[in-house]
Amino acid sequence: MTVASPAQTWWCEHAWIGEGPASRVRVGVRDGRITAVETGVDAAPGDERLPGMVLPGFANAHSHAFHRALRGRTHDRGGTFWTWRERMYAVARRLDPDSYLALARATYAEMALAGVVTVGEFHYLHHGPGGTPYADPNAMGHALTQAATDAGVRLTLLDTCYLAGGLTAAGHTPLDEVQARFSDGDTAGWAERVDLLSDGESLRIGAAIHSVRAVPAPRLSHVATAASGRPLHVHLSEQPQENEACLAFYGCTPTALLAERGVLGAATTAVHATHLTEQDVALLGGSHTTVCACPSTEADLADGIGPFRALRDAGSPLTVGSDQHVIADLLAEARLVECHERLAAGERGRFTPVALLGALTTHGHAALGWPDAGCIAPGQRADLVAVRLDSPRTAGSDPAQVVLVAGAADVDTVLVGGVPVVTGGVHRLGDVGALLRAAIEPLWSGT
Repeated sequence: MTVASPAQTWWCEHAWIGEGPASRVRVGVRDGRITAVETGVDAAPGDERLPGMVLPGFANAHSHAFHRALRGRTHDRGGTFWTWRERMYAVARRLDPDSYLALARATYAEMALAGVVTVGEFHYLHHGPGGTPYADPNAMGHALTQAATDAGVRLTLLDTCYLAGGLTAAGHTPLDEVQARFSDGDTAGWAERVDLLSDGESLRIGAAIHSVRAVPAPRLSHVATAASGRPLHVHLSEQPQENEACLAFYGCTPTALLAERGVLGAATTAVHATHLTEQDVALLGGSHTTVCACPSTEADLADGIGPFRALRDAGSPLTVGSDQHVIADLLAEARLVECHERLAAGERGRFTPVALLGALTTHGHAALGWPDAGCIAPGQRADLVAVRLDSPRTAGSDPAQVVLVAGAADVDTVLVGGVPVVTGGVHRLGDVGALLRAAIEPLWSGT
């Protein structure tokens, strides 16, 4: 027998209702969902108070949890994305289900401190050393699921198909010893393992194609078919080298290849989409493929600036992600989308605050599988993020423009399904910095 949770009321100094801020807002919550929203009302006895501007909970549409161990560890040798990847593989080589649980738990808690309530985890570290499956073939995925539960966030596990080591003008290359941990051998093996996973109250199972480098063209449609009814994500044109190899071997761009093989569409999210032709933009927009920008990672890895305004104008919805977690600050990611557009276009206001908040809060079926999250309205999940308006960063700001000035340090309170996960800037797990240090430092000992 399910016992209903008691009704709650949260009074907000300001809250984002529809497409803008409202003042003196009371939000009623029961059983994790919003039951009523009143504006222009005073606080009543028994109301819990939320400071500043209350926003809908944020969705991190692209995460690699184990990459968090790389922050502050890759800046001493210069190089490119490809040399950075060598250190990423060094971390991947050392992880097991227990160490991955500890790292992901702390990483997701850090995201929660920044207002994230849903994480899209692009998960490809599946197996043990040499590609040997664990006794539980989804042990690493289950570690991520447990980590999200412990950290108080919802998870969309984007289980990733990874079959080849790379792509050159001569074709696909074999997996190396680290990449063997990522692969199920073929699409049938991948689909069989994914079928062992199932949705839960705080879990959605999605799918991903790592990239056209890692999944040969004849297999792309197999993954898309197996992913039917689930969110499907794919890394796309993050690096010019990927485009050059695809053109040389397949005679078309990665975007055109995905379109030809039936991968693009309203249920698909293309991550990065940095180096695109005008035809690529038209294919993505015309198919209503969602695009996920990860601007802090794209800057950190010298990837480039994606044509996100052009994609939006062509018909592609926009989301944001923290990818390798060079920062864990979704407000900053949204702001960087606008800042990079300004640098590329020489014009301000390429994305309005309303548009940026939309990118921050896109949880829906196509992106992450949570169509009942992402706005403060009756019937929606009670995900509320209170951002202070009195910090040194936000003081004096127009509440309607807070998304362009606030950051993770300004997040005071986070409710996920009506449950406080962050209160007064403190996560319910306690010292998240200590959790991160305990999880990360052993991975680098002796290197």
